[in-house]
Amino acid sequence: MTIYFYAQTDPYAEFSNFAPYGVEMQGQWWRTVEHYFQAQKFHDADYREKIRKANRPKDAKALGMTRKLPLRTDWEEVKDTLMLEAVRVKFRTHEAPRALLLSTGAQEIVENAPMDYYWGGGQDGTGLNRLGQILMQVRDELRG
Repeated sequence: MTIYFYAQTDPYAEFSNFAPYGVEMQGQWWRTVEHYFQAQKFHDADYREKIRKANRPKDAKALGMTRKLPLRTDWEEVKDTLMLEAVRVKFRTHEAPRALLLSTGAQEIVENAPMDYYWGGGQDGTGLNRLGQILMQVRDELRG
């Protein structure tokens, strides 16, 4: 059985980067993985702080989607590593999502994001599902 997650009302919503489990990264506290990840797209320290302080992950994502500021030039090279590091910290820090992740056994995990063919499975399941792959990698690491 494949485990699908996406919306905050879905089973396994804890796997979402929007889930309310903060992470300490680079000596700062971020409300969600989404806050951290979106801020990392930019070198502008003030803008990164604006994203960090955003009230909701949805707001952090909207700020991260702007192209009024240039993305860091190495973004495509570093985005997977940054996501992996933040997801690792989230599941090492918080007991409830960690227990849920470990409870999934060897099942495939897919972010059921219809418009995302990179991090999610996309509308037709042909997406790369990089977030799901990262979750399964972290699950394996936690089992150690």
